[in-house]
Amino acid sequence: MDKSFDKDPLGHAIYEYSQGIAEADIIVHADLCEDDVLPVDWLFRSFDEMPAMEQKAMNLCKGAILDVGSGAGCHSLYLTQKGENIISIDTSINCIQHQLNKGVSAKCIDFFELTDLKFDTLLFLMNGLGICGTLERLPILLKHAYSLLNKGGQVLCDSTDIRYLYQEEDGSQWIDLNSEYFGNFKFQMQYKETIGDWFDWLYVDAEKLTEIAEEIGFSVEIDFEEEGQYFAKLIKK
Repeated sequence: MDKSFDKDPLGHAIYEYSQGIAEADIIVHADLCEDDVLPVDWLFRSFDEMPAMEQKAMNLCKGAILDVGSGAGCHSLYLTQKGENIISIDTSINCIQHQLNKGVSAKCIDFFELTDLKFDTLLFLMNGLGICGTLERLPILLKHAYSLLNKGGQVLCDSTDIRYLYQEEDGSQWIDLNSEYFGNFKFQMQYKETIGDWFDWLYVDAEKLTEIAEEIGFSVEIDFEEEGQYFAKLIKK
């Protein structure tokens, strides 16, 4: 196996798919629920194949745009082809190399290490706010986002209220109020023989996101609430 794919299952999958190899999916292991399957071709979706909330985000993008945790770069590629001013970032060098090959302006850098640029739009799609890891770290992420935005700039993001995982058959919900936040998860990705490290990932409900974002100085608009999923627009005042 190519050493560049070591512990980078997402990058490995994206590379092989771009080379015409489509014989496996990405397996997502979780600590609190059953394993999930992420079809690799979903990472390469066109605008017409995107969910309505992602299409809305594409249409709301303006000015200097930053696509955070961009993976295969389907959003960045679409916006690049539209002629938008966009930079794409990811911590996987394999993901970034794929995007560079497609003509996207992409950098291999951690979002929290980006300090020298200003933007009008920050994209955190596919539950991108989850990169903060836990609810306790969400204010850190939003404060950094706030610092990177020009006045009137926006964060476009989506997430899921996963309280349904705690729902009983009679419709009641059981959540241990003495435990940590119910949206704090741990995941591990696997593609073929390539297995990544376990990582923290956050799913935040719309009420909690609004509360924290407003404390930092954002105004918040929530849209597309359906079966726990929602789209949010945070605007820097």
